[in-house]
Amino acid sequence: MTTATLVSEDLRVRNAVMRQLEWDPEVDASEIGVAAQKGAVTLTGYVSSYGAKLAAERCAKRVRGVRAVANDIAVRLKLPRTDAELARDAAFALNLRDSVPRTVKAAVHNGHLTLTGDVDWMFQKTQAEKLVRYIPGVVGVMNYIEVTPKAGGRDIQKRIVHALHRSADVNAKQIEVKVDGDIVRLTGTVGSWLQREAAERAAGSAPGITHVDNRITIVPTFVLDEVPDEQC
Repeated sequence: MTTATLVSEDLRVRNAVMRQLEWDPEVDASEIGVAAQKGAVTLTGYVSSYGAKLAAERCAKRVRGVRAVANDIAVRLKLPRTDAELARDAAFALNLRDSVPRTVKAAVHNGHLTLTGDVDWMFQKTQAEKLVRYIPGVVGVMNYIEVTPKAGGRDIQKRIVHALHRSADVNAKQIEVKVDGDIVRLTGTVGSWLQREAAERAAGSAPGITHVDNRITIVPTFVLDEVPDEQC
């Protein structure tokens, strides 16, 4: 591929990400900058909430040709809240789901929320983070919850493969699954970040799994022309 072609593709990806950001109602794209180089996108600028920062990253990942995202967007709150208020809201949010055990705890310092504790399933760790990331006033979330599962079945690898085949968002024929104790490794290729993340979620939902080593490579099957991108 020539240098001119690479520059042209970088420009296409950058413009597509910017259009995607402008299309998403969760994001104010007016203060977000986008740079693209060889499939790696860097987001900079400011947004008013942590949820908007995550939404911007999600938008970038949905664009064809994006293979990595560096999210350097800073959260600049319109109405700052105290750590005590955030801690109260975090406790309330964590109590909303019976699937999140009482062992999960939240601590807040300068708007940054840290989750700790032990859970039996990876999906419980993920669920806990989802419950607190959109609390107004939170500027960042660090998830240090440990997964200490009960003994899983003997056919974990087979169950994960079946789960991938059931997923409408994943082409399971292009993904290889290997289980080593409580760790599952995924390799192969998919056409988008959406498929890569769907495969990781499916594997992480298996009993007895504490970590997903996702080595799936994103290889776009085609390049979009100048057409509107999907809404995030």
